[in-house]
Amino acid sequence: MDALDQRLAQSAVQACEACFGAQIAPEHIQLQQTRKEFEGDRTVVVFPLTRHSKSSPEETGVALGQWLVANDELIKAYQVVKGFLNLTIVPVYWTEQLLRTHNLDAFGIQKKGSRSKVMVEYSSPNTNKPLHLGHLRNNFLGYSVARILEAAGHEVIKVQIINDRGIHICKSMVAWQMFGEGETPDSAGLKGDKLVGKYYVAFDRAFKEEVAELLVQGMDESDAKKQAPILLKAHALLHQWEQGNSEVVELWKTMNGWVYDGFEETYSEMGVDFDKLYYESDTYLLGKDQVAAGLGSGVFFKKEDGSVWIDLSDEGLDEKLLLRNDGTAVYMTQDIGTAITRYSDFPGLERQVYTVGNEQEYHFKVLFTILMKLGVEGAKNNHHLSYGMVELPEGKMKSREGTVVDADDLLEEMANTAEEMANELGKIDDLTEEEKATLFKQVGYGALKYFLLKVSPTKSMMFDPKASIDFIGNTAPFIQFNYVRAASMLAKCADADIDMRITSIDASVWDADELRLIQQTLMWPSIVELAAEHYDPSLVANHVYDLTKAFSRWYQDHPVLGEENVSLREARIALTQSVAHQIRIAMGLLGIEMPKRM
Repeated sequence: MDALDQRLAQSAVQACEACFGAQIAPEHIQLQQTRKEFEGDRTVVVFPLTRHSKSSPEETGVALGQWLVANDELIKAYQVVKGFLNLTIVPVYWTEQLLRTHNLDAFGIQKKGSRSKVMVEYSSPNTNKPLHLGHLRNNFLGYSVARILEAAGHEVIKVQIINDRGIHICKSMVAWQMFGEGETPDSAGLKGDKLVGKYYVAFDRAFKEEVAELLVQGMDESDAKKQAPILLKAHALLHQWEQGNSEVVELWKTMNGWVYDGFEETYSEMGVDFDKLYYESDTYLLGKDQVAAGLGSGVFFKKEDGSVWIDLSDEGLDEKLLLRNDGTAVYMTQDIGTAITRYSDFPGLERQVYTVGNEQEYHFKVLFTILMKLGVEGAKNNHHLSYGMVELPEGKMKSREGTVVDADDLLEEMANTAEEMANELGKIDDLTEEEKATLFKQVGYGALKYFLLKVSPTKSMMFDPKASIDFIGNTAPFIQFNYVRAASMLAKCADADIDMRITSIDASVWDADELRLIQQTLMWPSIVELAAEHYDPSLVANHVYDLTKAFSRWYQDHPVLGEENVSLREARIALTQSVAHQIRIAMGLLGIEMPKRM
């Protein structure tokens, strides 16, 4: 409950006692926003109170409404609709709240570090391919959640675990050895991650050809897929890497270095960053140590073939492999090591939030359960930020077949589309080329980020580039355009020597639309809290869209600079300042920059 709801709940308690002689706790008063089609600002749900009034819901509502209007100066009027009591708050209250918050940077934003220390992991790519559309949703989601948690007062550490070892890495290495002829990013004219990804695709192509040949020779398909020579070479390379073979390790470092350079370019364009990087090649060793310790304590057990497992059937899960019979690690091994390392690196860490697709939900249930069984403090607080896949009209993307939407290409396409739209409108001819390039990225990248974040993380989604950059509807360009319009109008007011420091407002000047718009801005603190609680940037996105849409409608019929009534003009300036300020802050939590021109 916010301060207003607490006040109203207390008044309702007093009304129940005065009208019905009932003693009711404030938390038992049900309050909610009044629905838009009815008059009022807050609604008291009357049905639960009829057992105290011994009357119908309508009679109960009327009795309470009459008492509240007569005894609480905050309540101007009431309306009873069936079992709901709608209360209208006096305009002076909303005016005071607007004056208190309209230019306050900290409105709705808690002091950093006033709450617990939280780590957010996102991106976590494999070093065998460039970043793609799925990585974009992952990065934008994780980065935005980190910013929202920080806005809610948490100390946030942004990290990624780079999956730089394993059979998938060795596949690219083997293909480069076989087909690369010494090719490098410089000689190929390719970003390093794209070059390595090319050989991952080449591996899959060669693998399929070898399997087909083995099938022709009469081998069973299952055996053919296990015995393909190129796959055996990749497994041999993995074993050599784990044994520390110097030539293999040097090739691994070289190719990973190409990928890291490519990733950094893409992250810079995305506008995301990290406080610390973790590498699977480091943490899997600690994971193996933890498995050894868990064997000694009886948490894990060894099968006859030498492989190490944990039995989680009592927790409704299955047996889980932790070490293969040849001693090599699996993903779970390194995740155990990574998690424990992070608690050691950041004392006082309250929880870790893993931004990973929903196909890994079972994996994280197992991981968190294992960490708790190992006695890792804080493990029970960890959270899997599970999100749905991004699909295309053609279906799912497949990296090994080269059918992904490359992140770099998509970002470039979005900026180019923004450029085409801007040139059609013809309003930026006076900008420099550098200013234009910045604007195109702000609009194009903003459209992409917003489209991927406005949907609840739990839902899968279909990506539509054209719809994302539309200037009409629930899109970033619509929000950016209205922000620019508001900022431009405020700048014109300042240029006209109008005093922009609004310190008092005549509450009688507001109409119903303006009062509703003020109330929408005052919802912001609860939106931040809810988004942080649920790790859900879509709550921020849809709030800022609803606010922008209401402002756009209001702006059409409510002149500001041209308003001759000084009191009314000042009131509308303050309201516009509040809306523009909140749009900028909210979009910033989504990682979206606001342009100065459009």
